[in-house]
Amino acid sequence: MPTVPLIFLKPSTAIIGPEDKIVLPRDWDRIDYEGELGVVMGKKAKDAPEETAMEYILGYTCFNDVSDRRAQAADGQWTRAKGYDTFAPIGPWIETEVEPGNLKIETYLNGELRQSASTSDLLFGIPKLVNFISGIMTLLPGDIIATGTPSGVGPMKPGDLVEVKIQNIGTLKNHVVGPD
Repeated sequence: MPTVPLIFLKPSTAIIGPEDKIVLPRDWDRIDYEGELGVVMGKKAKDAPEETAMEYILGYTCFNDVSDRRAQAADGQWTRAKGYDTFAPIGPWIETEVEPGNLKIETYLNGELRQSASTSDLLFGIPKLVNFISGIMTLLPGDIIATGTPSGVGPMKPGDLVEVKIQNIGTLKNHVVGPD
């Protein structure tokens, strides 16, 4: 287990909403889905203490951390692998009235369950993530923290339907299409 959270950034052009298409890049090889809980910041946070970290959060949403495994292996860092346009599906909305500590999270590919876990299994809890990240960079309202994915990550291809379902939040659905 890592001693600190592994962090990376996705550009705003990676963000798409529910029912939008995940567009694979021209030279795609293996592109994986990663169903995750998304933590949406509601207030500016710099060096947020773990004890009060939850006060900075607006709510929670479903997040698909789409990743290009070939680029990730070739680059040794994750900006290109996770930063392609459409590689950050989020939604279907921001749930502000949910306790995030023990929610069932599932990812389906073409209706087949591929990932199933609970947010209680996160390697680093939400207060720790907010504290750690805000100690490195200021988090602003609207910023989203992807909390990590359970086992079962796998490849997608054109024509696939990916659904990330989180208990008491909703279902994020996106179809996968080729570059043309």
